Amino acid sequence: MVKQHSRLYTAVLIAALVLIWGVSWPIYKIALNYTPPVLFAGMRTFLGGLMLALVALPRRKQIRLKENAKIYSISALFNVLLFFGLQTIGLTYLPGGLFSVLVYLQPVLVGLLAWLWLGEAMSLPKIAGLLLGFAGVAVISADGLGDNLSATGIVLALLTAVCWAFGAVYLKKDGGKADPLWLVSIQSMTGGAILTAIGSYAESWTSIVWNGYYLSGLLFGVILGVPTAWVIYFILVRSGEASKVATSTFLTPLISVIASTLFLHEPFHALLLVGIVMIVLSIYLVNRTGGRSVSADGLTGTPGRKAL
Repeated sequence: MVKQHSRLYTAVLIAALVLIWGVSWPIYKIALNYTPPVLFAGMRTFLGGLMLALVALPRRKQIRLKENAKIYSISALFNVLLFFGLQTIGLTYLPGGLFSVLVYLQPVLVGLLAWLWLGEAMSLPKIAGLLLGFAGVAVISADGLGDNLSATGIVLALLTAVCWAFGAVYLKKDGGKADPLWLVSIQSMTGGAILTAIGSYAESWTSIVWNGYYLSGLLFGVILGVPTAWVIYFILVRSGEASKVATSTFLTPLISVIASTLFLHEPFHALLLVGIVMIVLSIYLVNRTGGRSVSADGLTGTPGRKAL
C-alpha cells in the first residue's frame, strides 16, 4: 500500500531534494580547486554508496546479486562511472552554473530516448520541448564560446547529459527488477571504486589539499549528494510523488546558476539567461501531461506520460 504524506511534508522533501541537487554544483566546483577530479568523483560516490548501504542493510535480502548483476553493472557504467567521471572533469573547464544548465538537458534527452527506445508516447508539447531544449543549448554554447569559454567543457557537459539519459532510460526499462536503494548503493560503490582506481593510477593522492573547502565538498557528496538525496527521492516515489519530482527538476539549474553567481561570482549574461529560460521551459514541456500524442511507431497514442 502506498503511504501518503501531507502536502507540506511532500513540499519540504521536494524542496530539500532540489536544493541539494542545485547547490551541489558550486560546492563541487570549489572543492575541485583542491583535488584531482577523478579521485574526487570516485571517493564521494564510493563513500556515498557505502553510507546508503548502511541505510539499506535491513533489506539486504533484496540485493539478489546474481539475478541483478547486469542491471547493477550497466547502471554503474552510465549513472556513476561515466556520469560522475565526465561531470567532475568537465567542472574544471566551465563555471558550475553554466555546466549544470547544460547537464540538465538530460530530462529532455530522456523524453527523446524513451520515445525512440521504449515506445513512449510523444505529445506535441514534448516535441516542442525537445526542439526548445536543443535550441537553448545552442544559444548557451554560442554565448559561452563567444566569451572564450572552453569548447571541451561544453562537450563534456553534453556527454554527461547523454550518459545520464541513457542510464535513466535503461533503469526505466529494466531497473524495476532491482531494489531501488540497493541499486543506487551498489552502482555507486562499484562505479566509485573504479573511478578511485583510475584516479589512483592517473592522478596523485598527494595533490589533494585536505582543507575545509575540500572536506566540505567531499562530505556534502558522501552525506547529502548520494545517500540523503536518494533516500528522499525514493520516499517521494513510494508515496506516489515521482511526477512532482520530475516537474520540479527544472528548478535545479536555476538554483545552481543563482548560487554560482552569488557565491562564486560567475559571469551572467543576457544570452545565458535566454538559454536557461529556453531549457527550463523545455524540461517543463517534456514532463507535462496531456495533449494528443504520437508513439515511436508513428501511431496516435494516449496522452503523454511523464518522461521521468
